[in-house]
Amino acid sequence: MNRFRQAVESGDIEAAVDELADDVVFRSPVAFSPYPGKPITAAILRAVFQVFEDFHYVREIADPSGDHALVFEAKVNGLDITGCDFLTYNEAGKIVDFMVMVRPMRAAQALAEEMGARFEQIKAEAIASTD
Repeated sequence: MNRFRQAVESGDIEAAVDELADDVVFRSPVAFSPYPGKPITAAILRAVFQVFEDFHYVREIADPSGDHALVFEAKVNGLDITGCDFLTYNEAGKIVDFMVMVRPMRAAQALAEEMGARFEQIKAEAIASTD
């Protein structure tokens, strides 16, 4: 089983963050521009841990290069959401590209609202971690 998945499923956010490369790029399902760097990606993951309820992975797909697609289910404000974490790794086994897609639209909108409400805190956490 994928180390990132194991960390998330055990609720160990810091172990999940440890799987990120310093130059990771996070591609949000609700924002147009990607977020480059481990500090902002880690802060986003910490916020997502707070927003999602009953989060669990339901499927793991790996290609021969070692990249993974992790299909998940959760709730956001009581709405069922299904999504997929697409993970690309570098030679050291760290995540360098982290793209998330979610559905349905109503749940994606709820996710966008919840994350938007936390975004100033997310940015402040990312900045503080680089000092």
